[in-house]
Amino acid sequence: MENFIKTLSFLLVALCPHLCLATGSAELYTSASYGYGRFEARARFAAGDGVVSSFFLWKVGSEQPGMFWNELDFEKLGADCHLETNAIYGSPSTGHSKQPTIKADFCGAYHTFAYEWTPDAIVWLVDGVEIRRETGAVPLAFAQNASSGMRLHFNVWPGDASFGGNFSPSILPVHEYIDWVQFSAYKNGAFTVTWRQDFAAATAPDAWLTGSWASPKNISTDSPKNVNFIQGYAVLSLTADNALGPAGAMPGAGAGASGGSAGASSGSAGASSGGASGGSGRNSGGSSGGLGSAGTVGSAGAAGSPAAGGGLTVGGAPGTGGAAAVGGAPGALGSAGTQALAGAGGALNSGGPANTAGAPDGSTAGTKGSSCSFGRSLVGSDVSWALCLLMSTFLHRRGRRRRSASSNPKAGRVRSPECA
Repeated sequence: MENFIKTLSFLLVALCPHLCLATGSAELYTSASYGYGRFEARARFAAGDGVVSSFFLWKVGSEQPGMFWNELDFEKLGADCHLETNAIYGSPSTGHSKQPTIKADFCGAYHTFAYEWTPDAIVWLVDGVEIRRETGAVPLAFAQNASSGMRLHFNVWPGDASFGGNFSPSILPVHEYIDWVQFSAYKNGAFTVTWRQDFAAATAPDAWLTGSWASPKNISTDSPKNVNFIQGYAVLSLTADNALGPAGAMPGAGAGASGGSAGASSGSAGASSGGASGGSGRNSGGSSGGLGSAGTVGSAGAAGSPAAGGGLTVGGAPGTGGAAAVGGAPGALGSAGTQALAGAGGALNSGGPANTAGAPDGSTAGTKGSSCSFGRSLVGSDVSWALCLLMSTFLHRRGRRRRSASSNPKAGRVRSPECA
């Protein structure tokens, strides 16, 4: 029994830091696949070293064994927020990445990114300017192996030194913003607009889905709570695992962004998960547009809630006034609901792609086994704290019983692990 306790203590000490620092990422994608055409999106990528923020096309089932992989990428990488394009195809898949010479602020301003996929060529464009063109083997590989079309995907996730940069959770949260998405079918040498999505509603549009699998480097797990729709934008957030949601998101604040700070608006009510909602903040703008006040703290949730902490309140919306006005400050944190004891984690499903920016079919994929999946199987970092506290109490009490049964006052002492 003593050896068992020592082993368990070691595992808790080793796992606690990881469980407490888990990261939540995000992915949004279309449920339908589309063939030859122009795929466009006006977006602002997420800033930060080690943060990968992207708009890509992907053939369903590419990650399955023996399948031919088809994927096209726009990806923001590095602390300098540079752009990389990629054509990934083959069985096994091979990447063909290029870094364009175009210089622009892809994290501080909105830009229109587009793919033109035709039988003879695949073209990447930024703000209507062609930055890459592939003919010959590349379009042939997609014509022969992606005849069923590809889905449109957007995601944000943490990379590492081998791809994306040197990620640190201290920069969180960060956000990717999507203003609109449009598809134009290609027929008889011309592109004709088939549909356009402006994200006007506060919920996910029909025919759009969210991911819930491990990200490519297995440092995070995608959460539907990190995909939100605010002021006519889709917002994809990269957050701490115990602070999921769009806290601090300001979709209209980027240079060149549509929207802006015009019009009076009320601050959104703050509400904690499992707790009562906070009061709403409202502020009419002055000559320079005042800040909306912060939402109030939500009250504590009742005991026995599913181990979820209080959610983050949404900040007040921008006030009326000048173009220089800044949006409302973030609301205070909702207080944490009382923790429920964690049950045993479910078995991890396989699924999700292993390569850069790949994504599995949403109808079949579960969470992918990864270095952080254990933390997700226990609901999140809040449960990790509860588990550590419970085990620490157990070990402490057992140590006291062993000491009282021994003539040696130091006999049987076990140092309890703690989350740092």
